[in-house]
Amino acid sequence: MKIIPAIDILDNKLVRLEKGDYNSAKVYSDNPLDMACTYSDLGFEWLHIVDLSGAKSGKLFIKELISRIKRETKIKIQVGGGIRNLNDAKMLIDKGVDRLVIGSISITDKEEFERIISEIGSEKIIVSVDVKDNSVMIKGWTLNSEIRLNDHIDYCLTKNVKAFLCTDIKKDGMLTGPNTDLYKNLVKEFPSAEFIASGGISSVQDLISLKELNLYAAVVGKAIYENKIDLKELKKIAG
Repeated sequence: MKIIPAIDILDNKLVRLEKGDYNSAKVYSDNPLDMACTYSDLGFEWLHIVDLSGAKSGKLFIKELISRIKRETKIKIQVGGGIRNLNDAKMLIDKGVDRLVIGSISITDKEEFERIISEIGSEKIIVSVDVKDNSVMIKGWTLNSEIRLNDHIDYCLTKNVKAFLCTDIKKDGMLTGPNTDLYKNLVKEFPSAEFIASGGISSVQDLISLKELNLYAAVVGKAIYENKIDLKELKKIAG
């Protein structure tokens, strides 16, 4: 199981939210680039970047940060938040983004979503399925799509997208442990998919529990910034 550290960006600062609530934002750094360099220096393969302003507004705000990370580090990056059309997707790929994390438009604009898959390639797409009570939330977690999680995964698999970032919103930023039952059921139901766990991870033991489920990867954010998990220890789990 890969370990992917997360950097969430709001107003050019590294922050974390609780349950997706923008009013709960806590600032951990005024310089996200420094943190990206730290992860790269420690040898992490991937970095997960979320443009929180983009997720809410539908406009990309972190283009310059992405460019600097790609210039100054060797880390691969997956980026989500604010990707609303093919032009956004192409721009991010041109700036060196290795994988796109796409959420809302995979539900709200399937035609555009399928254009992105066709042009960019399904192997560069991760679908973000942000879950609340088994429904997929969209637009920065502010709106219930009324689409059931498993139904949406079924649809994406028919389009050859196999990677899914699955976040239990009720767990996100709470440091109360991940929803292991959710991931266990998903792995059983969709053995061909690659699931990336996100939300609630608070300890090394949480990661060990997720690893036992044969997940593709886990994204770790707040537990790092609240010093719940030591970075060197985290890197050992990543292998």
